[in-house]
Amino acid sequence: MSQATPTLSRVRYSLTPWARIAGLTVCALLTLGPVIWTVATSLRTPAQSFDLPPQIIPTHPTTAAYRGVFQQIDVWLLALNSTLVTALIAVGQMITAGLAGYAFARLEFRLKKPLFGLVLATMMVPLQVTIVPVFLVLKSMGLTDTLLGLIIPAFPTAFGTFLMRQYFLGMPKDLGEAAMLDGAGPWRIFRSVYSPLATPGLAIVGVLAFNYHWNEFFRPLILETSSQNYTLPLGLVSLQGNLGTGSISVVLAGVVLSMLPAVAVFVVGQRPLREGITSAGVNR
Repeated sequence: MSQATPTLSRVRYSLTPWARIAGLTVCALLTLGPVIWTVATSLRTPAQSFDLPPQIIPTHPTTAAYRGVFQQIDVWLLALNSTLVTALIAVGQMITAGLAGYAFARLEFRLKKPLFGLVLATMMVPLQVTIVPVFLVLKSMGLTDTLLGLIIPAFPTAFGTFLMRQYFLGMPKDLGEAAMLDGAGPWRIFRSVYSPLATPGLAIVGVLAFNYHWNEFFRPLILETSSQNYTLPLGLVSLQGNLGTGSISVVLAGVVLSMLPAVAVFVVGQRPLREGITSAGVNR
């Protein structure tokens, strides 16, 4: 009996890595399955899009669907608008989140805790609730149907403020106190001491903001009426007419084109994103 117990525990221990690998493989297939099917279908002809059983790898891949996308919509203009809007929003959120997070973490002022609670409470308010007041304010300022109307209201970020506050709280106070003894003010301490150390955290805010607003559809749908101000997700709606003719491959080709920039940003920002999460965990 004494020999059977260690043997059983060794067998259970040896099966644990394989069970984890199997579980992760299933989760990866469930996650990547729709993406693989989308890419594969975009390389098929319209007649092959509805083959049963469906083929994961196209027998005769073609780029005709991608050419159809460029013929039906102005992809370059839509991509330029999306890049401009998303990049400026990401930079703006990095600035506002860094400043607000530092203020709530390191500065002392009246009503700091109630104000921070109010900031967190805005995360529970759906976008659909605030879109009408935002639209009326932008209309009074003459910013409706403009790219600035999409950019400026997205600068404040409650989640980014919360994230950067927690990031600054994990940094040692001694650094700021030493700079204060040398005569540095709050702005100099933030700019020269804490801001460089918070670069990984700001990278997290930037990457998440880019990926979210690149795929944003609701606000551009409400705020933009001219086709020259459409973003890429909004412009892809015009491809829905292909569904009636059975050209689903054209629609999915547009989806693949819209995914590429977000995937590229995630791949490039993966390292600072991982470093930011790791360093934040170590600091806490």
